[in-house]
Amino acid sequence: MRMFNIISIVLTVLLLASCKHYDPSHDPITYGDAYIKIDVNTDKSCYKPGDVVNFKLKHAIEGQSDFMVRIKHLNELLVDIPVSGLEWSWAVPSTDMTGYLADLHKVINGKDSVFASIAIDVSSDPRKFVRNGFLSYYTNVSESEIENVMYNLRRYHINYLQFQDWICDHHKPLATKEDGTPADLWHDIAGRENWRTTVLSYLNKAHAAGMKTLSYDLCYGALQNAAQDGVQEEWYLFKDDALTDKKVHKLSAPFKSSIYIVNPDNVEWQSYLANQMDAMYAAYPFDGYQIDQLGNLGEIYGYPKKADGKGTKITSSAMYKGFKNFIIKMKDSQPDKSLVMNAVSQYGQQQGIAQAKIGDEIIVDFLYTEVWPYNDGTTYSELVEVIQKNDKISKNKKSTVLAAYLNYNKGGSPGYFNTPGILMTTAVAQAFGGTILQMGEHMLCTEYFPNGNLQMEADLKHAIINYYDFLVGYENALRGDGEWIASTGISTSADGIKFQQWPVTAKDQIAVQGKKVGTTDYIHLLNYIGANHLDWCDTDGTQTEPKLIQNLQVSIDVTSQPTEVWFASPDYKSGVSQKLAYTYENGKVSFTLPSLKYWDMIAIEY
Repeated sequence: MRMFNIISIVLTVLLLASCKHYDPSHDPITYGDAYIKIDVNTDKSCYKPGDVVNFKLKHAIEGQSDFMVRIKHLNELLVDIPVSGLEWSWAVPSTDMTGYLADLHKVINGKDSVFASIAIDVSSDPRKFVRNGFLSYYTNVSESEIENVMYNLRRYHINYLQFQDWICDHHKPLATKEDGTPADLWHDIAGRENWRTTVLSYLNKAHAAGMKTLSYDLCYGALQNAAQDGVQEEWYLFKDDALTDKKVHKLSAPFKSSIYIVNPDNVEWQSYLANQMDAMYAAYPFDGYQIDQLGNLGEIYGYPKKADGKGTKITSSAMYKGFKNFIIKMKDSQPDKSLVMNAVSQYGQQQGIAQAKIGDEIIVDFLYTEVWPYNDGTTYSELVEVIQKNDKISKNKKSTVLAAYLNYNKGGSPGYFNTPGILMTTAVAQAFGGTILQMGEHMLCTEYFPNGNLQMEADLKHAIINYYDFLVGYENALRGDGEWIASTGISTSADGIKFQQWPVTAKDQIAVQGKKVGTTDYIHLLNYIGANHLDWCDTDGTQTEPKLIQNLQVSIDVTSQPTEVWFASPDYKSGVSQKLAYTYENGKVSFTLPSLKYWDMIAIEY
């Protein structure tokens, strides 16, 4: 996580926090909230084959004493269960690594009305379908407040939960009393008060929900008190070859210390931090380590000294090697713990992080990239390139999580996220098999995770749930094994509608990308008609809503006569799949697409 621009943000956040006790349930009431009446959740974020899913409605559906719960895998109907009351259960099938979508519906006046939907992930191993979330506040929070946060994280189906800014010191993450036992209360680097009871409560609730928990820390950070804790001078990196000016990430008040950088490839440092992590794991039941870095550090030097008395220049290649060896050491020290490492603007991703292996398998659970417009590009297409590069690096064996800070410039002061900007970027990442790290106690807007300046208005609160349901319910289509295919053979006679094969290069078009999974072609339509820019970050929150397109006549070139055509969208009827009537003639399938707002997925089965 880069922290170069966050001091003013931190000051704002801390000033706001000093005015009132933090309460995650205190989201502002915005117009439209009253209309989001159907709140359904499950008891876990993910399930194992043979588990029982327990569903619960917070409130009864207005005017309905009973309803049906229809559960589908993709477009295949599994069951349609009659329900009355607020709670019911479903025993999941024995098939592993499978997503389902359950919708609450009823036939009213001859019409099938969908009230709400919720997805279910049945995966014994979360690495295939990663959904990464975060926590960032550990004050003396009440159990009811903690449950409120966890309720929302379960609703987003988060299965990896990183605990940001919970540690005491970067070189000594575990806060202890004088007798060496875990401290009950300590201060993080920003001077915030953290409580042991809060951290433990979050850990217990996360595990009960089926989430993997990750403890955040740099791979090479030491605070100003590090010497008294055993950190040696020879472990540091320096800005000069005389080895007198330590490389430092400077932080001023309210931070209790700047961060001094050590060499991640120093074997004594690796052993030292591994021991610190052992102590942390003994005190807190984390499932793994979220390893961070700061990107390219520029010209740096370190020990050993050469014959002329000058330090050794540390090249990027040496840093990559250090990342690799650091990961291997952490895995050797705690073989059962998960590891994930941030590649800031892909720094060290291919040459170091992905080179840390056990046999042929990359050690980290998934590939994590912190993207920055000034390094990684600003457009939606360039964001997709990061996912595609990671897919290539891992030979499609590792999922990609993007730390992509949307509406970044707005995050310095209180306000609201821009819904079109959030949904367009979320759609493009998910359509290409990736995900964005964005959901915690609040939606993420900057690299300082406790920054909750920006809130979601009612339309975004509702929509983002649909997007996470869509990601899970159709995970086998979006993130299953398959191959990307060109989809240029798509056309319409409608005026003003232009299709463009991905990558998108101009506004006022519908971008098209296809993926073949098994015997089904999935065609993704991403709508930029009406968008006023193509920048994924939507830095100033200026993106506009795309034009809503309804009942669009479409023809698509196909390889043979389909057996079925259907579509689904997170923007339409709660993501529930809709079978489409079609005609097949002269190598083309033609049908009417009911609706396109941000993103549609068309399935052509053979």
